[in-house]
Amino acid sequence: MTNDFLKQQLNFRHRVGREMRKRMSMPLSDDLVKKMQKKYEPSSMVQMRFRGNDVAFKTDEDGNPIQLFVGRTGEDGNIKGDRYARTLKYDREGKLIKDHWERKGKAT
Repeated sequence: MTNDFLKQQLNFRHRVGREMRKRMSMPLSDDLVKKMQKKYEPSSMVQMRFRGNDVAFKTDEDGNPIQLFVGRTGEDGNIKGDRYARTLKYDREGKLIKDHWERKGKAT
């Protein structure tokens, strides 16, 4: 095998892998983000269905969802799918200055 052929193969695998990662790490829908901006029972785990997916999230002491699991519930009751974490930053007056959801990986 020539060196050029190996470079082409490696480049192809890199591009395919990058495209697969882009497809797998879809951002949260605007409707789900809007639903997660509501207040829920403080320091609890809430489960619901949303657009054909099972959704479970943990709330902080103020009732804000801070950890989110989206996917399908398995026989053991755990959701297999994606896991997201929320960043909430407040200024000194208590005003919200940053609200961001980030995909952390697979949920098993």
